[in-house]
Amino acid sequence: MTLGRTPSQTVGPYFTIGLCRERQNEVVRGGSVRVVGRVLDGNGEPVSDALIELWQPEGWGRCGTDAEGRFEFLTERPADGYADVMVFARGLLKHLVTRCDFGDDDVVQFDVRLQGDGETVFFDV
Repeated sequence: MTLGRTPSQTVGPYFTIGLCRERQNEVVRGGSVRVVGRVLDGNGEPVSDALIELWQPEGWGRCGTDAEGRFEFLTERPADGYADVMVFARGLLKHLVTRCDFGDDDVVQFDVRLQGDGETVFFDV
């Protein structure tokens, strides 16, 4: 018996399975600033399988989102006041890049809205 060909399908991406096998969200060991937020889609629904990377001169970290789209990093306030953020998520053909401004607080709230009202500003890099 010969089976016919079946159409190909894209499965995934599974960022949190493939890239978050260990905790990598501590950008600066023993840091005093927490960066917390959520990744939301165009309808304001949480994106439960996104991957966020936070890059700054002091180091970088990676964190997958949970069922509510939440992520968290531990770091220090960068000298220039901001960190670069990369967002990887289902439905994106290429990662998105934005910046997180730290301000003066010890807890930085940084939500990422992929589209729609209040969409995060992304850079074309």
